[in-house]
Amino acid sequence: MPRNDANPTIPRFRWLRRALVPAAAAILGMTLVSPPSAAAEEAEAVEAAAFQHYVALGDSFVAGPLVREQQAGVRVPLLGCMQSANNYPKMLAERIGVAELTDASCSGARMEHFYEQQFNDTLPQFDALRPETDLVTVGIAGNDFGFSEVFIECAKQSLGNPLGSPCSNHYGDELDVRIDGLRGEISQVYADIADRSPNATVLSVGYLQILPESGGCWPSTPIARGDVAFLDAAQTRLNTVIKEEAEAHGAVFVDVLERGRDVCKASGTRWVEGLIPENGAPVHPNRLGMEATADFVQAAVGVPSPAL
Repeated sequence: MPRNDANPTIPRFRWLRRALVPAAAAILGMTLVSPPSAAAEEAEAVEAAAFQHYVALGDSFVAGPLVREQQAGVRVPLLGCMQSANNYPKMLAERIGVAELTDASCSGARMEHFYEQQFNDTLPQFDALRPETDLVTVGIAGNDFGFSEVFIECAKQSLGNPLGSPCSNHYGDELDVRIDGLRGEISQVYADIADRSPNATVLSVGYLQILPESGGCWPSTPIARGDVAFLDAAQTRLNTVIKEEAEAHGAVFVDVLERGRDVCKASGTRWVEGLIPENGAPVHPNRLGMEATADFVQAAVGVPSPAL
């Protein structure tokens, strides 16, 4: 699957510096007469890191509930934030050699949880940001929009009219009104990230495609045939509003909504699981979706994986 080159909106000098540091370290390493000490190796690794402090913020599409390794027997977290060890922030950090990752993402998070505790044993997600933080990824607003509630309501509506558009008739233009009503909060999130970590490269990561553009796959995903396009348009609209507000504050929007990877596709193709999941929570990213998101974000920051 093709990936875009480094995003041109990231300052060129910053990208060049991050590309040259690992190369310079490698050249210097070849001139050593004797093996370096452990301390020297550690210092060289820190110097060569593309980013020193990466903070991941967001909801379950970032946290990755129930996403696991492909082999059997891997422990999966079931409580609290349900943050997977195999979500895209952890994949990205390993790929590009981040010196320090703080993954504050939490399933069920809304924008208010950037500022206040979501659970008694969690901190506000913004507490992870520091003045020296130099990379931030953000995936938020789906729960503020209320997609779970909308999806459940549309599923209930479909039972009496699976070929019609009962959910569209039920909501009318309410979903567009909801999305436009989130603009101010989304804008404030990105303004506050810029205040807390002014030197950070900030990437706003959109939501993976959930439903196809039309048709659907009722009853395995119980959305009436006429409502599939209605909900897909709402998701596309939400991604667009997130993009506009994030970019207004200097963030780079990472569009991960690639067609043909929705819940109706077969295992091995879809990036989001259906109601009967195989690797991930229902109607959430699976392992392939997390890998693809890591691909998109890595391409956006323009940092290749370190050579093995």
